[in-house]
Amino acid sequence: MADYREAPLATRPKTLDPAEYFNLSQDYRRVEQDRAAVRAKLKRQYQVQLNNPLRKELIEDPALTRWVYARSHIYPHFRPTAKTSLIGTLVTVVPLLFWFGVFKTDRDQREERIKAGTQPRGYPLSY
Repeated sequence: MADYREAPLATRPKTLDPAEYFNLSQDYRRVEQDRAAVRAKLKRQYQVQLNNPLRKELIEDPALTRWVYARSHIYPHFRPTAKTSLIGTLVTVVPLLFWFGVFKTDRDQREERIKAGTQPRGYPLSY
């Protein structure tokens, strides 16, 4: 932690902030220890079920079930924000405008060269 240098355009992560890291109350530390104990108990229970050589049924992992449900039901829980709107615009509208500009300028330049006589028109595909 002593050799950590902050990036110029990013904030310091909360886990590396000395005020958050060292100045914790006893209640907060106790709550964190209780959460860690619950996580360790659940992990131990899952490992025992997973490594049981006599098991016949599937192991139900609630976290995996929640994750699969969330992945398969994206739109009912989607919340439009300014960030998602900006990303959607950048992904859909900006490439269309970019390619429109590229093709239009290429076509206009080619037409100018044809009118100036420096490039032959070529074979028309339709009359």
